[in-house]
Amino acid sequence: MESQSLGAHAAPFLIFLDGWLAQLPALPAAEAMPIPKNTAILSVDIINGFCYEGPLASPRVAGIVEPVTRLFERAWQRGVRSFVLTQDTHEPEAVEFAQWPAHCVRGTREAETVEAFTRLPFFSEMTVMEKNSIQPALNTGLDAWIETHPQIDTFIVVGDCTDLCVYQLAMHVRLDANARQIKRRVILPEDCVQTYDMPVETAQSLGILPHPGDLIHAMFLYHMALNGVEVVSSIT
Repeated sequence: MESQSLGAHAAPFLIFLDGWLAQLPALPAAEAMPIPKNTAILSVDIINGFCYEGPLASPRVAGIVEPVTRLFERAWQRGVRSFVLTQDTHEPEAVEFAQWPAHCVRGTREAETVEAFTRLPFFSEMTVMEKNSIQPALNTGLDAWIETHPQIDTFIVVGDCTDLCVYQLAMHVRLDANARQIKRRVILPEDCVQTYDMPVETAQSLGILPHPGDLIHAMFLYHMALNGVEVVSSIT
């Protein structure tokens, strides 16, 4: 029997995935942050180099700056005081540049937090952690921060990219709890995460790998949901 192509075989699932994404529920802030002192928001890579300038900047990613800023404001008003911003801050000769174009080099505007965040009156209360890879917990101090905040049992994850640093961050926090038998919620609002798009035709003309943003965004959201991350449409 002739085997089906990947596209034909996956068609029923893709229809399901489309419906799953469209039906993600909104989560009221009172349910997402029931005890503000036990809630933390973890943000990853919402910096100029992924939003506004440089080789990896994407208008899709820039589109999450406004909803994330609103979420920060809503959380602060509810009494949340734990905000951790993990952000690319690469050395000029970063090993990662073998995989990606040079980006977000220390001391450049690309490595700076977006202005929408720095204008917040409580920005100085946020913890900024530099990172040198797509894994926000490797050599960053994040695990130590979590250890010194044992009361935090709800983590809201926002940022970019859905399939790269966001995935690594949400899965790390979720699986760390699983491995250590810790009760912990990891919540991911879909309107506050995003990834870039690289169409096949464009990628072929540039000699690089394509990256269908909509499909990969949905697939990685689904994979996180499979692993116990609470994926919701938004926190209202």
